[in-house]
Amino acid sequence: MRSDTLVLTAVFVAALAGTAGAQTDRPLTPLELSASCAPPPSFGTPDRVPRVIGSQDTLARRLFGNHDLLVVDAGTTAGIQLGQQFFIRRPSRFRMGYDGRNRGATTLGWMHVVAVNESTAIGQVDYACGGIIAGDYLQPYAAPALPPNADRDERTGEPDFTSMARTVIGNEDRLSVGIGDYILIDRGSDQGMAVGARFTVFRDLGVAGMPLANVGDGIVISTGESVSVTRITRARDAVISGDYIAVRK
Repeated sequence: MRSDTLVLTAVFVAALAGTAGAQTDRPLTPLELSASCAPPPSFGTPDRVPRVIGSQDTLARRLFGNHDLLVVDAGTTAGIQLGQQFFIRRPSRFRMGYDGRNRGATTLGWMHVVAVNESTAIGQVDYACGGIIAGDYLQPYAAPALPPNADRDERTGEPDFTSMARTVIGNEDRLSVGIGDYILIDRGSDQGMAVGARFTVFRDLGVAGMPLANVGDGIVISTGESVSVTRITRARDAVISGDYIAVRK
């Protein structure tokens, strides 16, 4: 490990010069930044992913953030390339949500690779959504492709009550969210959920004879096979894990 790090240190200055041009994309808007920091549209942790093992610093540190240099336990043998960007994520510590089964992940930020050899890489943090620590894992980065008017509260169409989804968990294991926050729902592309779909949030008050209560509205930001990331655009109360989602048709 020490020899790998020394080799990476020697090429670090050249690597920075070579990748500077790769990091010239336009700055993300505030909405795109918040969407990039949302949880991924999946449950659980992927297998065999690269992980952060520390930082390239003169002092031992446990917490990392913007512009820090992170050492990663994988290199070109694992397909990592110079200039490649990755999300930095952490699995939920507990099985959370209304059903006690599904585990999401927290997005801590993203980085780009500034030096790499066969077994090790160094990445510089481009943006930190939260504190990064050793053990956090990497997934390929993709800039958010937001649906039109994702920042607006639009309520066209009528809620479809024939096949309702449920809210599960927000970023950082949050079980309640408000306007502008993101939360996972338990329906994805395999169940016909589409990016840009508008929906209304309802809650069962648990009182016999009482109808579902209207809590708020939102929009689907991204979809996985069985999970979607949504953004809350209107809320009369906190949206909590287990609330019902009815897509507007």
